[in-house]
Amino acid sequence: MSDYDVVIVGAGLSGIGAAVHLQKHSPNKSYTILESRAALGGTWDLYRYPGIRSDSDMHTLGYNFKPWKAAKSIADGPSILEYVNETADEYDVRKNIRFNSRVAGASWSSENARWTLDVENTAGDTETEPITCNLILMCSGYYSYDKPYQPHFEGEEEFEGLMFHPQLWPEDLDYKGKRVVVIGSGATAMTIIPSMADDTEHITMLQRSPTYVVSFPDKDVIANTLRKFLPEMWAYNLTRFKNTQMQHRMYSRTRTAPEKVKNFLLKRVRKELGPDYDVEKHFTPRYNPWDQRMCLIPNGDLWQSIKTGKASVVTEAIDHFTKKGIRLQTGEELEADIIIVATGLNMKVLGGATFEVDGQPVNFPDTFTYKGMMYSDVPNLVQTFGYINASWTLRADLTAEYTCRLLNRMDELGMRQCTPRLREQDAHMEKRPWITDFTSGYMQRVMHLFPKQGDHEPWLNTQSFAADKKMVRHAPLEDGSLTFSSPGTDT
Repeated sequence: MSDYDVVIVGAGLSGIGAAVHLQKHSPNKSYTILESRAALGGTWDLYRYPGIRSDSDMHTLGYNFKPWKAAKSIADGPSILEYVNETADEYDVRKNIRFNSRVAGASWSSENARWTLDVENTAGDTETEPITCNLILMCSGYYSYDKPYQPHFEGEEEFEGLMFHPQLWPEDLDYKGKRVVVIGSGATAMTIIPSMADDTEHITMLQRSPTYVVSFPDKDVIANTLRKFLPEMWAYNLTRFKNTQMQHRMYSRTRTAPEKVKNFLLKRVRKELGPDYDVEKHFTPRYNPWDQRMCLIPNGDLWQSIKTGKASVVTEAIDHFTKKGIRLQTGEELEADIIIVATGLNMKVLGGATFEVDGQPVNFPDTFTYKGMMYSDVPNLVQTFGYINASWTLRADLTAEYTCRLLNRMDELGMRQCTPRLREQDAHMEKRPWITDFTSGYMQRVMHLFPKQGDHEPWLNTQSFAADKKMVRHAPLEDGSLTFSSPGTDT
């Protein structure tokens, strides 16, 4: 049996970053990273579809300790994967990763102040031993790597062409000269279409309803200029500050003046596609901006594909599949050789692992989230979950920093447990969904499985980098809701 101070679950962008933070801020702590796949990189190693890229700028999606050096700030997947691998090698993290190791469950013992992890070998070639640790830092992401969300369509078995989800992209797919239909209107669909358009006979984005789309340059002129005149880290931090402020102001504006933001966004689309294009039908959502995630397209690449005639958008409901394609409820048939079902993700709570505390199963919907990263009455468990309205890594960095503060403070106090607990004044707190004001289907389908949040600090999942910096980075650890203790003590 192997024992560590910390087990990090997941070797993606968050997990590698968390390991570096541990080495920097809690260097006396032993750790391992358990990664269910055979390679590090998480999302950026898993997805292989054409054009895979970030939908956030890399000056905020990158780590706060490692500057993004490339000229393009809206980066392609291979470049991001290279950045994560480079980080792992630069800080000698790779030696601490156990690949093909999935955490199926974890059991906490208050008597020993230890977690015992049930670890499965995903390669199936060796047996695994239990692993124990004092603290678990979950960096396993928020969706299932094994099974994407793919609804059943009537008659899909009759379709004679190739159909698949982008998460399960076939190797060596030949789509040259083929008719392709992409079902979906999210970031994945809007990335795939301009990347494939030139090589297909024609590619169609088939959507049930529109999404807000904004075009942005893939290069940050200010960032690239600052790097010429300032030390690298100074330039990076200034750009990061600029971009986080822009993200915050944009999101805040969608909350206070949604109609003005909507008109601004649609005016830009009309300018790109011209007065004869039906923007009302194809790019005017029924909801307000940022009620669902907004799609970023670099350099207007989707607009260019539409204007050249290589790509088109159809906004209609599907009636059923046919041998040759898709029959719409209007009666029109879209013929296709390939159908790509870009219908979203299956979200998972804590990577799908089960948890027990002193022999009692933890039912996470019955818990309250503490600062968006811990759970009421669950000791020494921290989860990394980024922002839905800003870059993921902004919060991943904060979470890793906070974990180090907890570990260091326990050492200072001579304690081995830290447990969020509701106080008497929290007893009648309003129960709210873990994520509010966000109507995307992939979220709504599973919100009942997630912890609740309250109506005041620290029982909030703010989804605000500005608010989190105050609550997570600067607020005192001993806030009356976080209890430090050791086996045999109640304080």
